[in-house]
Amino acid sequence: MTPSRTLVHLDALSAEQEEFARLAADADLDRPVPDCAPWTVGDLVRHLTAIHRWAAACTALDAHAALPDDAPFEAAAAVADYPAAAAELRAALGEAARPCPTLVGPGTAAWWARRQLHETFVHRLDLAAALGVAAEVDPAVAADCIAEVVDTMQPRQVRLGRMPPPVAGVRLTSPSGSWVLGGRPVAEVAGPERALAQLVWRRTTPADPRLSVTGDRAAATALLADRLTP
Repeated sequence: MTPSRTLVHLDALSAEQEEFARLAADADLDRPVPDCAPWTVGDLVRHLTAIHRWAAACTALDAHAALPDDAPFEAAAAVADYPAAAAELRAALGEAARPCPTLVGPGTAAWWARRQLHETFVHRLDLAAALGVAAEVDPAVAADCIAEVVDTMQPRQVRLGRMPPPVAGVRLTSPSGSWVLGGRPVAEVAGPERALAQLVWRRTTPADPRLSVTGDRAAATALLADRLTP
């Protein structure tokens, strides 16, 4: 289930990129990023720069082509390049229906707009937390971030052998939607979209005071601690 408001991924991506760039502009690059340990702020900015350029390169390929190695993009990334990389990605995503490969097989550039939106969203929150500053969140973006883990990222982790198929599932409930992660739910975790998005990306735990857990807490905690995302 998703929020009633239609989310335009490319517009939301642009807003997330703008805020990430603003936070990074004057940041101490040596400051640690606890949610991405052992990375520093500089490492985080270079990573997102590289991933934007890698995703842009993916959109230029034939839909059935193999995805390129992202390592050369990581090696070449520089902190000062982030605004240019962000603009390059938006330009590459301008033709939403253009066929290209994705992490889950042949698709279109629109798939990458959603993926890069949530990559940027999660890392913007990582950066804000590292800098100790408040971060506003669009509930529709956070809700779609939860949905992407449920419908794309966690099933992919199972296919790649990075986690076992869940024996039981967890219902995730927010004010704007409800999703079932894994199999038949044996527990429910309820809370605001932001907290649930951070939960499925392992930036918090079910013990977070913003969240409430009913049902089999042990099963929920075990599933949510697994490698739901890369």
